[in-house]
Parts: sequence; structure tokens; C-alpha cells
Amino acid sequence: MNYAEVALNLPINKTFHYSIPPQLSQYIEKGKRVWVPFGKRRMIGYVVGVTGKAPAYKLKDIEQVIDDTPIIGSDLMNLAKWISGYYYTSLGSAIAALIPAPLKSGKTSVKPRKVEEEEYAPTLHLKLTTEQDRAFKEIKESIANEEFKVFLLHGITSSGKTEVYLQSIADIIERGKSAIVLIPEISLTPQTVERFKSRFKDKVAVLHSQMRGGKRFEEWKSIKDGVARIVVGARSAIFSPIPTGNIGLIVVDEEHETSYKQEDTPRYHARETAIERAKMSRCPVILGSATPSLESYYKAAKGEYTLLKLTTRIDDRPLPTAAIIDMKKEIEKRKKVAIISSYLRQKIEEAVKNKKQVMLFLNRRGFSTSINCRNCGNTLKCKKCDSVMVYHSSKKEIICHYCGGKADVPKICPECSSSYLS
Repeated sequence: MNYAEVALNLPINKTFHYSIPPQLSQYIEKGKRVWVPFGKRRMIGYVVGVTGKAPAYKLKDIEQVIDDTPIIGSDLMNLAKWISGYYYTSLGSAIAALIPAPLKSGKTSVKPRKVEEEEYAPTLHLKLTTEQDRAFKEIKESIANEEFKVFLLHGITSSGKTEVYLQSIADIIERGKSAIVLIPEISLTPQTVERFKSRFKDKVAVLHSQMRGGKRFEEWKSIKDGVARIVVGARSAIFSPIPTGNIGLIVVDEEHETSYKQEDTPRYHARETAIERAKMSRCPVILGSATPSLESYYKAAKGEYTLLKLTTRIDDRPLPTAAIIDMKKEIEKRKKVAIISSYLRQKIEEAVKNKKQVMLFLNRRGFSTSINCRNCGNTLKCKKCDSVMVYHSSKKEIICHYCGGKADVPKICPECSSSYLS
């Protein structure tokens, strides 16, 4: 008799063994989902191995095999094991992150709603600048050699990083392989999808968390079946079920963005996970940014990553000018508290006079970032999460920007009962 090693989506750092009934033995396979009893519950488990050696305790039987074919390939299984070990999460939780939500509930298919697909005008490759061409040739060489290599593509805004991605992916497609393109925000998806679909048409699949279950499953299935060869999406797109050994390139655009860090279990970082998947697939990965993260730039400086620079904008377009104003000097000069500098005021007036528009970005929400007691020094904090409460004058309340907790503005200090609140 054989025994199956099964991972469950629970915060438990171990797998469980179940007996395989004779009638199910020919259907059990690594990467399939199964229904198993667990305590008084009936749960979905993921088969991570089969062994002929029985544990020294009595085992329960697997109740049902859900899938006809494995939904998790060997490369994704290895990636799940890496996530489990590197980010200290259970193997079952890591595997559950790899599959669409409907599959976690035991479904085998989901019918998507009919949505009219948008048509995109086809585009051709653009002529590369000298710097773009140099970067493309280095990436292409790595692709041809099927070697793992991390490229940090440091290109200023409008220097043409996306065109380097597109032509590198075109090379991948010609070689019969697939590519994954990660973008940091769902809001960026439409414009990015347009760039890729206008170049590669129906070879592109899109994955992100706000897609409806049916549509997401349809895209996931087209990737798994090898119909879609290019995956564009946010964080979770790194778990695309591209057939084992078929990834030729991974791109992480705006690699410095903090939104690549998953806040829920498993708390993986998509950039680091992309690098690990590229290493397992023996393919290059491109980290693109106009403002690289400190850790990526440091690794490029040390030689761990290959630094590729795009220092000029397309058609030599000038960069916008920027001025940094020292507001302390502004206050000293004007002898009073200044909300905006005289330089900014002058520029706003010039813009309005010329019938142009102005955008002002504020670096915080709320009227004041804290309420302090001038008597005892106490700062008002959230009762739920102990974060500093922010004062909103328009609503006349204090709000926690971390957990959403709200309260009325107190008239006296809760610590010393003083009324000297600032």
C-alpha cells in the first residue's frame, strides 16, 4: 500500500500522511488536490509526495481525488517549498497562494461571464536607441544561453524601458518560451495591457486580484494549457502555471515599489520570489526602475546583478526641472509661519496667469499628525493597535490610518486630565 503526503492550508509547519484506498491508487499524483478528513473537518489537501513507507501510527484514508491532472507543476511545487522555508509559512498556505480562489473551494472549473474584449491597434517594434540596443543585446545573449542572470535596468523616466521589455519578450516567443511581466499596481494594468496586447495580441493573459473568479480562472487555464504565452499582472502573477521548464524571461517593472510585498499570509515579496523562480527556471530576470531600491542598486554595485543604464529620454526630451525649498529659511526671511514658499506662490501665479493647471501633492492625510498633551507629554494613540491617532479638523475626530479606528477629540488628556492638548 502507498501513502500520500498531504499539505493543508493551515498555520501548521508540517505535512500529514493519509492512506490511499485501492480504488484511488491510480489517480493519486503529486500536485493534485484531494478531499481528506482532518479532525472533525473535511478539508482540501495538496498531494506533495507519495511513499511506500508507512508511519508508525494509524492513518485515515483519502476520501476523494479532485483533479484529473495535477494543477501544480513541479517547478511551482518547488517554489512553494522555497516560500514556505524562506518566509516561515506552512507549505499548504504557500501552495494555496499559487492557485485561483475557486480552486481553493474544490471547484474544477468556473464559467466566466461574457465580457466584450477590447480591440487594440497592432504596433510594430520601435527603433532602439544606442543605450536600449546595448541593453537588449545583453539580455538577448542571456536568453540564448538559457542562463539565470539578474539585470537591473536603471532607466530614467521616458527612456524606453518598456520597449526593451517588449523586444526581449518577442525574442522569447520566437524561441517557443513564455514570459511573466509583473507590475506594481492594478491601476497600471490597462495601459500596460494595451502596450503588450497591441504588440502580441491574444498571446497575452492578464492576472490580478480584482478580476472576477470566472475570468481569472479562464486566464489561469489558458496559461496552464500553454495558449497564453505572456502573463501580465500584479504580485500574484508570479505564480502563473506556465508549464515546467517553459519560462524564458521574467520582468519586474518598477521593482522598487513597496506594493510588491504581500501583507497577508504568506507574506512573500514578489520581486524576491521572481528572482527565485527565474533561478529555478534558468532564465534571466529584468528589474526595471527609474529609482531602483537600495538593495537592488547595492547588489548591482557589488556585481551580483548586471547594471544596464538608460540615461537619456526618447528623442532627447528634456527632464522637468525640480527645486527644493528650505522652509526654515523661508520662515526666517518672512518672520512668520509659511504654509508655502514665496517661490511656489510665484510659480502658481504664473501658471494661472498663463491659463495652465497646477497640481499640489500633500505628503499626509489629516490636519495634524498627532495630538499631544503639553502638561505630561502624552500622545493620543489608537486603543486597538497603539498607532498614533491623526486629527481631522473637517470631521472633528481622530482617526487611525492603520486599522481605521475612530474617536471623538478628547477635551482633556486621558493620562493626566490636563486640558492643555496641542
